[in-house]
Amino acid sequence: MSGQRILVVDDELHIRRLLHGTLTRASYEVIEAKTGREALELAASARPDAILLDLGLPDRDGLELVTLLLRQAKVPLLVVSARESTDDKVAALDLGADDYVTKPFDGEELLARLRAALRHKVSAQGSEPVVRAGNLRIDLPNRTISKGDVEVHLTRKEYDVLAQLAMAPGRVVTHARILKQVWPLEHDRRIEYLRIVVRNLRQKLEPDPARPRILINELGIGYRLMADP
Repeated sequence: MSGQRILVVDDELHIRRLLHGTLTRASYEVIEAKTGREALELAASARPDAILLDLGLPDRDGLELVTLLLRQAKVPLLVVSARESTDDKVAALDLGADDYVTKPFDGEELLARLRAALRHKVSAQGSEPVVRAGNLRIDLPNRTISKGDVEVHLTRKEYDVLAQLAMAPGRVVTHARILKQVWPLEHDRRIEYLRIVVRNLRQKLEPDPARPRILINELGIGYRLMADP
């Protein structure tokens, strides 16, 4: 996907240089902002295809900026921050960030997560109704799951949880978001229910349920479906 424009928002020059080098080598066009104000202006005027946002900016709270930037540009947004607390990660993801990458980061992992977020944008626009992960095929319009040539029968809750992850392939989906969508009644939104469903899904879908490679746990935050490119 060469030529796509990425807005990098970070007040540290060495991080901007590092991200600039990583992104340009992958054939992305890079534009940069050092402050929240610059970021909001560029998000509105420069039409970026994705945003990489640091939370530690001098003029605005980074979490507040997640919401403001997504109003200006309805594009994938990845937080790239030194903040490691689970609360910050969950807050950013629940506010609409597509992923959360902790500094220091591996350049190849960052690019992979960016590609996943950009793919999800295409999928959300309806051009990828079928999601694949190894020999697993998830057909969202027809609500069918197959493993190789064999159809896999899931309970309603199992399918609903898997569908939430398949609609965001490669991205972390928080526990709170899954619980809200799958358990409509607030008093039923218990994390232990979700864990049981994910355990059952792994038994049915993973080559080795004890070493999951498809349904990945992001400790204390949520789950990620490792879909194929």
